[in-house]
Amino acid sequence: MDNVPPPTEELAILDRELARLDARRAQLLARRAWLLTLIRPVAAPPQGAWAHGGRRFAAPPAETSPPNVQNLLLTLGGILLTIAAIAFTLVSWGHMGIGGRSAVLGAVTVAALAAPALLVRRGLTSTAESVAALGMVLMVLDAYALHAVALPETDGLGYSAAAAAVLTAAWTAYASVLPRLRTPLPVAAVTAQLPLSLWSLTGSAGAPPIQWALLATAALDVAAAVWVKRDTIRGIALVGASVTGGGALLLGLGQSVTASGPVAALPPAALLTAAAGVAMFTAWRVPAATVAASVVAGLALIAGAGGVVRAAVPDSWGILTYLLCAVALLGVVRSPLPRRLVPGPVYASAAVQGLAVLAALPLLLVTLAGPLSVLPDIWSGAPSDARASLGADVPAEGLTSAPVVLLVVAGVLVLFSRRPDLPAPPAGSAAATAHGRAPDAPLSSARPHPAPGSSAAGPAAGTAPDEVRSGADDKATGADRPASSDRPGMAAGGQDASGAGPWGAWVPGTGNPAAARPSHRDLARGGALALGWAALVVAPPAFGLGYGLAVAVHLAVTLGMLALAARRSPTTAAIALACGIAGAAGVTALALATRPATFTVLGTLVATLTVAAVVARTGTAIRSVLACAAAVFTTALLGALAGAAELPPHQAALLILVVPAAVALLAARLGTHPVTLPLECTGAAAGLLAIALAAGDRPALALVLALCGVIAAGTALRPERRITAGATATVLFVLATWVRLAASDVSTPEAYTLPVTIPALAIGVLRRRRDPEASSWPAYGPGLAATLLPSLVAAWGDQHWLRPLLLGAVALAITLAGARLRLQALLVLGGAVLALDALHELAPYVVQVVGALPRWLPPALAGLLLLAVGATYEQRLRDARRLRESLGRMH
Repeated sequence: MDNVPPPTEELAILDRELARLDARRAQLLARRAWLLTLIRPVAAPPQGAWAHGGRRFAAPPAETSPPNVQNLLLTLGGILLTIAAIAFTLVSWGHMGIGGRSAVLGAVTVAALAAPALLVRRGLTSTAESVAALGMVLMVLDAYALHAVALPETDGLGYSAAAAAVLTAAWTAYASVLPRLRTPLPVAAVTAQLPLSLWSLTGSAGAPPIQWALLATAALDVAAAVWVKRDTIRGIALVGASVTGGGALLLGLGQSVTASGPVAALPPAALLTAAAGVAMFTAWRVPAATVAASVVAGLALIAGAGGVVRAAVPDSWGILTYLLCAVALLGVVRSPLPRRLVPGPVYASAAVQGLAVLAALPLLLVTLAGPLSVLPDIWSGAPSDARASLGADVPAEGLTSAPVVLLVVAGVLVLFSRRPDLPAPPAGSAAATAHGRAPDAPLSSARPHPAPGSSAAGPAAGTAPDEVRSGADDKATGADRPASSDRPGMAAGGQDASGAGPWGAWVPGTGNPAAARPSHRDLARGGALALGWAALVVAPPAFGLGYGLAVAVHLAVTLGMLALAARRSPTTAAIALACGIAGAAGVTALALATRPATFTVLGTLVATLTVAAVVARTGTAIRSVLACAAAVFTTALLGALAGAAELPPHQAALLILVVPAAVALLAARLGTHPVTLPLECTGAAAGLLAIALAAGDRPALALVLALCGVIAAGTALRPERRITAGATATVLFVLATWVRLAASDVSTPEAYTLPVTIPALAIGVLRRRRDPEASSWPAYGPGLAATLLPSLVAAWGDQHWLRPLLLGAVALAITLAGARLRLQALLVLGGAVLALDALHELAPYVVQVVGALPRWLPPALAGLLLLAVGATYEQRLRDARRLRESLGRMH
């Protein structure tokens, strides 16, 4: 019979036994530690401690390590010896003959340079470093002494250059003889930066120019960085190459820019080309500097070639020459260069193109904003040409190249957007779910949006033909694209698949709080579109076109941008919308010179913006901006109509109110559409403009406020706007009443307070009907206080009897109503006002009675009163408690 358990059971038994042994071991170790604490002997004093008077004193702990002490002592010793050598050379040199001087200084130098060899052999490397440093300082002093005594007539710069070269070679050889010394070779690398530069400054016949000397030094530094293995030397060489090479580039660039002709520009071009070669070699052989060095190489090539061409063309086309050279440099993409060297020249070309665009932007800003300077003199007549309409003295030179520069960069971006090797959208982006969302409803529909995730049967109606063409181009180039669109994160109808639109707003329910990022292709297309628009806008003043043609071109370009904003992809649409709005503002300012141009431009813009807002399929944000812009330009058109009719401002305000009224009607039609709120805010801004225009005439201001209140009251009929619009309507009606009363010279305060009290009490009654448990203070307190308190203040200063009598009667009625209805607010406010009003009426008689009484009577009456109060204190407290409880039971 086999009693051996199965392997799994036996393994479980072993695990239990091992756990039991571990527990027992831990128990025994704890017991052992406790026993050791009982029998442990008193520890002996530590080594180095000393006793005095029965007390032990330990030596203080060390605050620094022996190597640090050693290095400090050696450094201080070397510094002191160096100072002594300098003092001997400069001060005590004249007390010895020439033989003695040479013997002493030479002997000390040879000893200082020979001693490190013996010290290194004995293992004293740090001491050898200090002595070697002293020897190198002595070599510099030897060179100085040799020039001061033996070669005083020699040119100082030339001798310094030769001495630097000799010292560099000597220290390099010394480092090769004693490779364990770390100081000589870095010092030689630093000294090597001086010979060629100092030689070029001598101006001798064989000396190179300073820029070529700096470039040659940089080339030597690059060679040292490539072939020397020590990291310290490589770092020093790279820093030296950056400094000397940068100096050569700056000098060459300055000479190239100031060259008077192509022939004069050739030498700096050759220098810049050679510098580009050195930088590209550095990028090839030094991986850490690949990007920076290749960018410098690209910039040097552009500067050299552009400088030669610039010297051969007029100054106004200088920027264009550099731009064309930068564009030509993009051919490096097709060159056989290693792929890691290609990004640098591309970045350099992009930087030059960006600078060229920045140079053209001032003309764009002047074109858009310059006509605003004629605002005080609108409709004063058409200027002679587009340049005269800018309102500034813009020189004609240099303007022609601006649109060409913008078009060239736009063309580069178009070619870049068609490259098949651009980065594809990341996997799992919103493009993968583009088919899962239908496009938003147009403005003409008041129905809510379809729920996120609702299916779309196919491409939405109205898909831009450009999207179909772009998809075909991508298939031809072999680019990877999402199936639904050629733009990542876009559904078939051009709507952002995440529902976010071009501004990346998160739509709840999509599961993606972050908007899909636009691809490089989309950004390139948008940039090309913006630059093309800018080129067309600045073309009329750049080429000196007539005023009418300038307005027509500017308006046509603006309408094209607005059309693209309504039908293109979100990224392109957002850029087109920005350009379109800026262009609309600019062409409106340009059209203010003549009345026909103003009405033509404003009418066209209003119609285009309205249609674009209705048919847009590019997201809620873009449609909101289009709708708000339509309302703004409609307001401007109405203002122009008022100006043409020569209406005063307070009458023009009535015409401006057409905009908020129309917006309120349209908002009621749209309902909860996302465009509704921005559109209503724009209408409210137009209403504020109307109020500001009517501020100079009180009757007209009262009418405008009342009409605004009517519009707000109509808006309050919608459930989602009931609270906000209702409160706004109440405030506007009250303000209208006050302004009307002030215009009629009414100074009675009740005329101002009753229009507030009546609506407030009506609202309080409605609230109490809906919630009978609500307190009377928030329901009736504000309304009653709005009239009772100002009237009480007026009654105290009124010498007539009518106002106090009426106020007392009203306060009595309110008090009785509060007692009858058991409402605390009515009882307290009415009673308090009634008591104060009665006190005001009785005050003169009280004064008369007090004056007729004897002087001893008031103190006697006061004493009797105190006795009475003290006698009935407990009763009064009980009565007060009952009154408080009665008030507390009221509502």
